[in-house]
Amino acid sequence: MGGERVAELEGRRALIYVGGSIAAVKAGEVITLLRRRGAETRVAMTASATRFITPLSLQSLSGHPVVSDLFHEAGGRRPGGRGATSAEGGEAAHGMEHLTLSAWAELQLAVAASANLIARLALGLADDAVTATALACRAPLVIAAAMETAMWEHPATQGHVETLRGRGVTFVGPVAGRLASGQEGIGRMAEPAEIVEVVAGLLQAAAEPPPAIADLPSGLLGYSDAGGA
Repeated sequence: MGGERVAELEGRRALIYVGGSIAAVKAGEVITLLRRRGAETRVAMTASATRFITPLSLQSLSGHPVVSDLFHEAGGRRPGGRGATSAEGGEAAHGMEHLTLSAWAELQLAVAASANLIARLALGLADDAVTATALACRAPLVIAAAMETAMWEHPATQGHVETLRGRGVTFVGPVAGRLASGQEGIGRMAEPAEIVEVVAGLLQAAAEPPPAIADLPSGLLGYSDAGGA
């Protein structure tokens, strides 16, 4: 009893985006830490992220189907007959998962965010499950970036970071350390525990969690005023 941790995030809703950096392998730890604190988590992945960790793995950890494909038919089949890359089940069957997720989220967290994902978020692109969901979502956004130093320090990336910060986006890291290339430098993703502390602080600082819009009458689906991204 004395060793039990209070679930201080009970009932809070964190939507996790997983980007295509090798740090995607740490996404499961982020999800696990959030759930230990009582938060409910849902996950959307980029296609590149699925090369580092499978949607099924994150479905098992989050307890919900993972969305990694913007285009598939009900029942999890693509028009050409190939299986969808989204994990099947429940609300993932109607093909509008990005709207359902964006309406559900109380906070968005992008982990293993590559230079490419940061650029697409800054430009407002909506060409995959992650960027389409983010563009439709009005919940606060936290980004945990991960990339090589030269990519992080490039003026283009820094310009996109400033654009996102100007919209109220919170960045956690990157930090100095050993990178995927074997080099030392800025670009390593912050540790999962540090990321979760930032997320927990933002959720606890907010008012009581608003109702998930997906739980309201269907005519309101896709609209949320939970906060500015």
